Amino acid sequence: QAQLVESGGGVVQAGGSLRLACATSGRSFNLGNYIVTWFRQPPGKEREFVSTISRTLTDYAESVKGRFTISRDYAENAVILQMDSLKPEDTAIYYCACTDQMGDFRSVKSYGRWGQGTQVTVSP
Repeated sequence: QAQLVESGGGVVQAGGSLRLACATSGRSFNLGNYIVTWFRQPPGKEREFVSTISRTLTDYAESVKGRFTISRDYAENAVILQMDSLKPEDTAIYYCACTDQMGDFRSVKSYGRWGQGTQVTVSP
């Protein structure tokens, strides 16, 4: 089954920016038909919701609202997470996931397709 691939992680100083991308791997499918969500897992903590995009809405965790922007790149069949004004507490492995089913989009249990994750490290 085709999965997802994240890219764009790295090391940045506080206040800096990174642009993460989520694309398909293997047999291609159209991400535009799916709800796509970014989660992150800080060191020693559980995976947490960051942002989601569907055909009609976007949503963000309170901790990233106003700093992160989620969007679709239809030409590249990808979902972009633009992260600005980064803070050390944003340090985590960032994962994207997708589903074509309605449900609790903030829950990891709602997603069957995942990427392998990309590391984001924000230094003070």
